[in-house]
Amino acid sequence: MSIQLGKLCSCIVQQHFGEVVRIVADDLFAAVAKTLPMIVKSTQLSKSEVCRALAVLLKFSLARFQPNKAGTTTEYILDHERVLMVLRYPRYVHLIQTKFGHESAILTEELLRAGYQTASYVILKATSISDVKNKNTITTLRQKFADMVSMNYFMRAPDAKPIEANSELVMLEYEDSRLFQMPELDLRKLLDLQEGKSTKAPDEGIHWVVNLEKFHLDFRDAIMVNAIERMIDANAAECLKFLLQLMYSRTKPWEMVSNPIPLVELKQLCEKKSSNLELIKFLEQYIAAIESVNFISKFGDMGGGQYTLNMKKIHEQLIWSCIENIITEKYGSKSARIFRVIRIKKYIEQEDIQKEAMVPAKEAKQLTYKLLEENFLQIQTFRKPGGGNAGAPKSFFLFYVNQTQIVSMLLETCYKSLYNSITRSTHDKSVNKRLIEKSQRLDSIVEAMKDRGESEEYIAEIQETLTPPEKEILQKVKIRVKSLYSAEIGIDETIFLLKLYQQYQKK
Repeated sequence: MSIQLGKLCSCIVQQHFGEVVRIVADDLFAAVAKTLPMIVKSTQLSKSEVCRALAVLLKFSLARFQPNKAGTTTEYILDHERVLMVLRYPRYVHLIQTKFGHESAILTEELLRAGYQTASYVILKATSISDVKNKNTITTLRQKFADMVSMNYFMRAPDAKPIEANSELVMLEYEDSRLFQMPELDLRKLLDLQEGKSTKAPDEGIHWVVNLEKFHLDFRDAIMVNAIERMIDANAAECLKFLLQLMYSRTKPWEMVSNPIPLVELKQLCEKKSSNLELIKFLEQYIAAIESVNFISKFGDMGGGQYTLNMKKIHEQLIWSCIENIITEKYGSKSARIFRVIRIKKYIEQEDIQKEAMVPAKEAKQLTYKLLEENFLQIQTFRKPGGGNAGAPKSFFLFYVNQTQIVSMLLETCYKSLYNSITRSTHDKSVNKRLIEKSQRLDSIVEAMKDRGESEEYIAEIQETLTPPEKEILQKVKIRVKSLYSAEIGIDETIFLLKLYQQYQKK
């Protein structure tokens, strides 16, 4: 864990949960694990404030607890990976909006906002947001919630169970058989609960959380499909989608290498689900094209040929592309060419770099040492006895690339960039807070006037209360905040890809 990651986590918690929760989160980040009395002592907050802050962190899965080594008390640990995922919440909602529609997106947003909650609460909360509040709306949302559970986007929160019979400590355990089992939600009881005729939920005690792992699988697949579309074409991307579907039916989602997929099964799936005649006709050629870019490997000749997806190799290639794009953007195409030469050659001397990269000697030396200074390259020294004056050893300096080290360095850069972007956006909003609030009030007044049917002249007169200089400042702030938010999304996508690479390397 690094200083940049700590600053970013602190900034995210402050922005979404307030000052007290941030203080407790910072204290937990600085330590591996802490007990409640230790947190109270180091933060100098009251015990009730610390308890409330821990409750918030636990509710949103930003922290976890475990018994200490002696088994006498509970320790709390900050899950910094989950803290970073808070920034990804809008992407989760957008994914559901795109795939399943507005109602499912509302349910997802409400469940993310609640941390964990009963299905009846989320459904009724989503009903209150909907434009139409009636029996059909509740029925639709209940079905949408069940669909999200069946597709594994929502899952039951883990149950708390005692570790020992005589112990007050509890641990969280998942019941695999019930993780995605939807309880019976009686429509009449939901309507009674909505109208206030009843205070007891039909599913009381059964809480749900958003299954972030399922979203991350979708993000991972989208990255691979988009990469194939850029490298080959849309038909090849569709072919990879079907390959991934077959992979999930026979392999655990996060395995490094899939089990063999017969070509005949892929052809049958394409004929059944695709209307793309070109893909069906030239399926074998598209498979060969995907194999040529090392996204799949041939395993055997049975069933018309069998193929496997090697996730580790795929993400290594994606990371190389990402690194080369970053070098091109920061230092130019010649630097990227030098980096590519060193990567392919594995170990190479300075004199050979300029020949292979076809870059003038002086410029090649400058660019190589710039990449070395920025930690994109490493240098290895070898000493050979003799060859120098009075038998002094001769040294060879070989340049090489360490992908794992570059990924760690880029993650630190991403953390710093994300922190700077969030801080700048918060500063702009704070400085122009009065103007933003004035504009929002004016918009709500104008909206109400339009609903009442006021004349256009009167509405225009009200809108003129925002002066031209104020409008100009407001427009600049909106553009800057929007561009910073776009940058945050792009940085988070890069972080996600870098983290995927690290995850597969650990396996």
